[in-house]
Amino acid sequence: MTDPSPGAAVPPDDAKSAPIDRAENGPLDESEANAVRPYVDLGAVKLVPREGLQLRLEIEEGTKRVVAVGIDYAGSTLQVQPFAAPRSSGLWHEIRAQIVEQVRSQGGETQERAGAFGPELVARIPVTGGEPGATRIARFVGVDGPRWFLRGVIAGRGAIEADAAAAIDDVFRSVVVVRGSTPMPPRDLIPLQVPQGAAQAAGAVVPPATA
Repeated sequence: MTDPSPGAAVPPDDAKSAPIDRAENGPLDESEANAVRPYVDLGAVKLVPREGLQLRLEIEEGTKRVVAVGIDYAGSTLQVQPFAAPRSSGLWHEIRAQIVEQVRSQGGETQERAGAFGPELVARIPVTGGEPGATRIARFVGVDGPRWFLRGVIAGRGAIEADAAAAIDDVFRSVVVVRGSTPMPPRDLIPLQVPQGAAQAAGAVVPPATA
């Protein structure tokens, strides 16, 4: 895999990165979402339920804090994390460069390309403890919204097949971010929560969401 061509324009690190139609088609800010539409409420994010979608909450063992939302859908997995961000600038360009360095430090490779949400990274990452030379492919996507940044990591079919990628991208589009009014330093994880009725345990599984 290769990096962008030498002649490619490089945006400023603090420029916002988001689809032109983000405010209409997502990922949405809470202020832009349909208030009467049913959602799965996870605190900092809300998800539109759909048949076949499974949620897994990634919970930090020591603090019992929810640190990510895992989504299984149509043969793909999507990990979602919402972060606080400045009002007038974005985080994705800077964070993308850091992901590239992290993957390289693990002996992997990355390729930047234009995706459904703007610039995205496709990474080939060595599998620890697997067969010699074994790798896994992941897509890193990000969207800068109003005072928040939403990161997604896609694996499975959605990282390698166009039809599956479109399906899991639609799930990412359906995320609503609830930033709240509490002041937070940029890059801090916006608090996630376990829905009522779900077990608070590491890797807790939320019952299947239905339309």
